[in-house]
Amino acid sequence: CSASWKFKVMTAFLFSCDNATCAVPEAYREIFRGSEDALTSTEGWEPGALNLSQGFAMKFRTPLVHGDVTRLLIDLGKDGDARWSRFALKLPEATRAKIADRHERPYRAMLHQRITEDLRRHEALLHVMIHTDPATDGLILLETPAGAELAEKFAGAWRARLVAADLDVRQVREAEASALEASLAAAFPLGKYAQLRISVSQTYFLQGRPWRWETLKKLLLDSLAPAVGEVAVSAPESPATGPS
Repeated sequence: CSASWKFKVMTAFLFSCDNATCAVPEAYREIFRGSEDALTSTEGWEPGALNLSQGFAMKFRTPLVHGDVTRLLIDLGKDGDARWSRFALKLPEATRAKIADRHERPYRAMLHQRITEDLRRHEALLHVMIHTDPATDGLILLETPAGAELAEKFAGAWRARLVAADLDVRQVREAEASALEASLAAAFPLGKYAQLRISVSQTYFLQGRPWRWETLKKLLLDSLAPAVGEVAVSAPESPATGPS
């Protein structure tokens, strides 16, 4: 006889960080002369985002995909003219095109490559896009795009664990997406590609409140896999082979 079944499968993990650094290649430092404070401020990068991203990548033993220059040179999450700050607009258009070729295209290509490969090997992929937020105080946001039922399930399970630990965590469904987030959500099936943006208040990293940064980071790292494990991801029904 023949039979069919659904089975729980392993979910792959991908971690990325757009605004990881305030670095400026030497060739472009002149446009920031006298404005170094802007570079090192939250205008130039997201303090704590790279540290948290590296923690996740090490915990899950997977390569991290992250930006390598300040967003005041090019904002990797945006498209078109929105990518360029008041500093970058001082550069000729041809120079800005070169910056995009050198920094934006490899970043996006790597994300597409990783997602494609992970979905080929696994039934599902959780892509955690890591940000820190200067505008909130002690808040953690878990945001998912429209139509992302699988991502919503992962976010809900993760939030439940974090709230149980007395953290202020809010889940936002159908969140407004960056240009990069929207393009990835459109390129891959959301039934398998679960895109989740986490935004952690910078008060944890910069001021150690309401929790010490290392304490918060450990809880975030340790709670994700068990939360994802609570969500059953089913593969399509497949016929069994055997004697009939």
